[in-house]
Amino acid sequence: MLSEEEKEELKAELVQLEDEITTLRQVLSAKERHLVEIKQKLGMNLMNELKQNFSRSWHDMQTTTAYKKTHETLSHAGQKATAAFSNVGTAISKKFGDMRYSIRHSISMPAMRNSPTFKSFEERVETTVTSLKTKVGGTNHSGGSFEEVLNSTAHASSQNAAGGPRQTTDEELQC
Repeated sequence: MLSEEEKEELKAELVQLEDEITTLRQVLSAKERHLVEIKQKLGMNLMNELKQNFSRSWHDMQTTTAYKKTHETLSHAGQKATAAFSNVGTAISKKFGDMRYSIRHSISMPAMRNSPTFKSFEERVETTVTSLKTKVGGTNHSGGSFEEVLNSTAHASSQNAAGGPRQTTDEELQC
């Protein structure tokens, strides 16, 4: 238990501490206002500070080892993907060039489809399409096989050649 005298001393100390805290808050508030005035005179505002902080943080992040390794890895992967797509495009162009010759010199669509070049191309397309369908959306083959699409296209082409009206069917639109 505290004596009356000790209680009075603690109450006086409490009042003094509260006064000092109030004074410090007032001084801090005055200094913050002065800071804002100086920043305004220098043309600095919150947006500029945010930009500077963001730029500094971005620069700091770019200099980290993890960022550099990730950047290198993704750049390398992008270069490999670009090269792979280029090679696929070149191969397809070459196959289409070979097929164009076959089409010009073949009598009918079935004769062309039996050519080794077309068979090779057909197998590659079916493998690629099946692989993509599996990776993207499971094994749903609702679009029909490559053979079915070719048959429907050949049938439509023969109707056009015969002068019949061209009407697109749902089967032709599916891929």
